[in-house]
Amino acid sequence: MIQRIDLRGSHVDPRAVVPRAAMDVADAGERIRPIIADVRSEGAEAVLRWSEKLDGVRPPSLRVPRELLQEQADALDPTVRAALLESIDRARRVHADQRRADTTTVVVPGGTVTERWLPVDRVGLYVPGGRAVYPSSVIMNVVPAQTAGVASLAVVSPPQRDFGGWPHPTILAACALLGVDEVYAVGGAQAVAMLAFGVDLPDGESCAPVDLVTGPGNIYVTAAKRALQGVIGIDSEAGPTEVMILADGTADPAHVAADLISQAEHDVLAAAVLVTDDVALADAVDEAVQTQLATTKHVDRIRESLTGTQSAIVLVDDLEAGLRVVDAYAAEHLEIQTRDAREWAMRVRNAGAIFVGAYAPVSLGDYAAGSNHVLPTAGSARHSSGLSVHSFLRAVQVIDYDANALRDVAPHVLALSAAEDLPAHGQAISVRFDDSVVTPDSSHRPEGNA
Repeated sequence: MIQRIDLRGSHVDPRAVVPRAAMDVADAGERIRPIIADVRSEGAEAVLRWSEKLDGVRPPSLRVPRELLQEQADALDPTVRAALLESIDRARRVHADQRRADTTTVVVPGGTVTERWLPVDRVGLYVPGGRAVYPSSVIMNVVPAQTAGVASLAVVSPPQRDFGGWPHPTILAACALLGVDEVYAVGGAQAVAMLAFGVDLPDGESCAPVDLVTGPGNIYVTAAKRALQGVIGIDSEAGPTEVMILADGTADPAHVAADLISQAEHDVLAAAVLVTDDVALADAVDEAVQTQLATTKHVDRIRESLTGTQSAIVLVDDLEAGLRVVDAYAAEHLEIQTRDAREWAMRVRNAGAIFVGAYAPVSLGDYAAGSNHVLPTAGSARHSSGLSVHSFLRAVQVIDYDANALRDVAPHVLALSAAEDLPAHGQAISVRFDDSVVTPDSSHRPEGNA
């Protein structure tokens, strides 16, 4: 049975009582430190050695042959191929609307500031292995990067013993369908280090260093991204996945139960939280969970997740109180299954992605809504966004002033450089002119200063 947390009549901060799964990234950081050091000093050989030690398999080569990618695409089950192509198409449509246009502001005659949006030059995209296969993560990483205009993409995914040391065939097929041919059979911290430092390959090719690494992984991938941030940019530090469902008495208990179970299917640390003002719904959901678990494949993993401290049914006085819990928790995935669901959804401040009503479950977003499923976890939705085209763009400002425009503003620049005791800043202005026009105007000096 899922634990219950009763917040009715309480004014306690929900963050203090609605727990999340513990994840000690600092401890993992100590464990991956020698991996990073080895890859930096020994290159590809260290990557292969650590892959063999940690994944139990040494891939035939680090880089997956291009012909193998196409072979796996050709061998795809037609229904899976059609589903992947539909997912790619929908993601491309949504992400195309996220493109940013350059803007030029005429500050004064002869003085403009242009903001240019430029793609990152080279990106490493991490696609996890482990308990499940994630071709959808290939789509969610590659599509926004391609849409942003990233010129060079490298995909990494752990080698699999069951597939001859290559990543899962469906992952390779997804790369081929997206036109990505630089794919490496490596996962974990060694993959992040390889992307950060670059390595020379035995066949004379090389994996060049990347500027940015995106994509979720396990705690060791997260620890490596943290350790190497600065050498590379990162999208986020991904924690265990989570769903929160805000529901009232109009929700279908079978729907709510299925959605909690689907998220728990990811990992024993996955969080599944129902927030409701209806005790009868809470009871019915608990019963529906037990019924559905009887016919669910990964029952042990799901039950451990649902009975863990990170999962709960939270009882609140009303939906207003539920909304406060929702915003405090800042879930990766938030479902709204209430009367007037869209109105409640539009009032939410903190969530990675919001799924509105009975027919927008998280599973839709995982595969085919067109949205991106790489989302902020562990409450970071209070300050961060999910993966998008913006993740792969940089804003570069271009300042273009002519002599008259600079002359007009020069007194203000000199006044501020003097106020900050940085006279060389002012000299960089006045050296360009030989008259008194650039003399600071005393009328602009701060009051109370001599």
